[in-house]
Amino acid sequence: MRLSPDAVIFWQDGFFKLNATIVFTWCLMFLLAVGSKLITRRLSSDMERSRWQNLLEIVVTAIEKQIEEVGLSQPRKYIGFLGTLFLFVATAALCTVIPGYLPPTGSLSTTAALALCVFVAVPLFGIAEQGLGGYLASYTKPTFIMLPFNIISEISRTLALAIRLFGNMMSGTMIIGILLSITPFIFPIVMTVLGLLTGMVQAYIFFILATVYIAAATRARKPEPEGESSP
Repeated sequence: MRLSPDAVIFWQDGFFKLNATIVFTWCLMFLLAVGSKLITRRLSSDMERSRWQNLLEIVVTAIEKQIEEVGLSQPRKYIGFLGTLFLFVATAALCTVIPGYLPPTGSLSTTAALALCVFVAVPLFGIAEQGLGGYLASYTKPTFIMLPFNIISEISRTLALAIRLFGNMMSGTMIIGILLSITPFIFPIVMTVLGLLTGMVQAYIFFILATVYIAAATRARKPEPEGESSP
């Protein structure tokens, strides 16, 4: 049993390889793009709405509520990025019921790419909210000595995001592979259901952590009103 989609090579020409990670990643992006287009092509503001629109509104409302509860007061500004992250990781896990499919999140290259997206998005949202000077100044708070530690924190949490998602997805695949070799007729169904649950949990955790990082970058420090100084 192949544990990583990187090991499945569909085409190779010298250094260039077309493996399952690339193929399934693009298939997921195509599925999400086409699905979103089909679901949103006939949206209605009337009382009578389709089941797909009701389902879409439930998902969007739930994601917006989670973003707002984390600390972002205007979730509409961030739902495009954060919602896409969540749906990609969740869909990658849900598609594991398809025979022959390997989730691209089982590859460190995919999880690293997702973490890099968060790494780039955090300063972009922070600069848009606080301005370039205000965002850069946050690295020197509460004192200038914290500058190198804040930079290291930015890099280390990006690595942690990638390794956490990769490790959890890979561990589930390894457990399924071990149990398949021991009891091939009993555990596969149970472990498949458990794998789906694990994938959804990891999608939620990745989404929440990305939201927390963006909330920390966009939260401007408000000066205390005069006359309210602590004794």
